[in-house]
Amino acid sequence: METIATISRNITKGEELVVIPRREYDELQELKQIREFTPTLAQKRALEQGRKNRTRGNFLTIDELGRKLGITG
Repeated sequence: METIATISRNITKGEELVVIPRREYDELQELKQIREFTPTLAQKRALEQGRKNRTRGNFLTIDELGRKLGITG
C-alpha cells in the first residue's frame, strides 16, 4: 500500500497539497487529456428510443443481426 501524506496548510498558505508518487501523478495527467463524450440532442433521443425498444423486447441479438446481414461465423 502506498502512503499518501498531506502538507500543513501553514506551509502551503492555506492550500491543501497532497503528495503522491510521480507515476500516479502522470496517470492523472493522462486522464485529463481524455475528452468526455457529450451526446447531441439527436443522439440522446436515439438512445432513449433504443432503451424503450429493449424494454419492449424489440431488438435483435448479435446472432440474428449476423444472419440478417448474411454474415456467417
